[in-house]
Amino acid sequence: MIPRYSREEMSQIFSERAKFSRWLEIEILAVEARVRLGQVEVEDLTEIKQKAAFDVARIEEIEATRHHDVVAFVENVRENVGEAGRHIHYGMTSSDVLDTATAVALRDAGDLLLEGIGRLTEAVRRKAVEHKGTLMAGRTHGVHAEPTTFGAKLAGWVFELARDRERLRRARDEIAVGKISGAVGTYSQLSPEVEAYICDRLGLGIEEAATQVVARDRHAQFLAAIAVTGASLERFAQEIRHLQRTEVREVEEPFAQGQKGSSAMPHKRNPIVSERISGLARLLRSYAQTGFENVALWHERDISHSSVERVTFADACLLLDYMLEKMRWVIDGLVVYPDRMLDNLNASWGLVHSQSVLTMLLAKGTLQREDAYALVQRNAMTAWDEARPLKELLKSDPDVTQHLDPDEIEQCFDEERYVRNAQTIFDRMEAL
Repeated sequence: MIPRYSREEMSQIFSERAKFSRWLEIEILAVEARVRLGQVEVEDLTEIKQKAAFDVARIEEIEATRHHDVVAFVENVRENVGEAGRHIHYGMTSSDVLDTATAVALRDAGDLLLEGIGRLTEAVRRKAVEHKGTLMAGRTHGVHAEPTTFGAKLAGWVFELARDRERLRRARDEIAVGKISGAVGTYSQLSPEVEAYICDRLGLGIEEAATQVVARDRHAQFLAAIAVTGASLERFAQEIRHLQRTEVREVEEPFAQGQKGSSAMPHKRNPIVSERISGLARLLRSYAQTGFENVALWHERDISHSSVERVTFADACLLLDYMLEKMRWVIDGLVVYPDRMLDNLNASWGLVHSQSVLTMLLAKGTLQREDAYALVQRNAMTAWDEARPLKELLKSDPDVTQHLDPDEIEQCFDEERYVRNAQTIFDRMEAL
């Protein structure tokens, strides 16, 4: 992933040096396991630990000839170790090292992503509590529906993030397995004890029945969980983008000191970070698709997945990490305009209260639902077409007033009814 969309802590996990360090740790642990089994002398292990090292530039030089990165790595380490280097990579296939090291990287990356979701969730929760009673228009199909509160809207995001976190936690656990079982997973060269020792030391589980590789359904689940989380972030970002439109202007993402929104129009304050998050979510979905494609490999393994995973694993983790932090920044600095929300709510002539009128009429028991609906709808369409307050139309309609008196009509337009039960949502949120 390009540095523009990468944060340092996550980038370090996927650096070349970190990758080779994981490989070397696995190779040394394999020798340790064989010492414990009485297959390697302690002196050889000591020499390996003292001398084992790698040089990224030298590995690249060897790979230019060998066209195999693990072979190049092993040859470079053996160059540094000397005679005891014969024990390096003994009885192992490349995927033993690659897949086990990948499990460590993705587990650690998953931990960072879980922390990022946690930070964002807390930011959204704080903002939700702050605006628990901030009344605004609820919209369906982009059209005013009934009043809601901005806090209730954000509370829904908190619950979605909690589900995202749980999905990612499960995927992180599923991906944290290694395998040191050889070319087709049958332990033909090394005993299962070697695998058990290495995976235990690395804090990994064991692939119960590996082929040459760890089964790729695990990786598909991990990338899918990342993509779903990205889709959630896109939903939040899209909402902010809609609410920031000039005609709406109920919220704005932060606009930094010295920032310029356009090279041509000095007045512009655009939701660029929210738009960026929306765009990057598309990449995450594409990476998830590659994960599904990589599940079906030929027989015990082909290499069609390898080139794809060199890109998608790192990029997916880096992008989601970046997106989580950017969304947290947006939420923390989000500018909310409660007065504008009220203005917009009132701009539809009280039509947002139509269901309350319908419910009140039905509660009287004097009208069938179809008749009550038609009565309210008739007045609502007049309000739309003639830009007249629905409440006044209802009060002047004898077909309505024979069922509802003026005070009852007023009660239908009492905004308190839309927030009086909302505390239930916040009680649930606090229980998370």
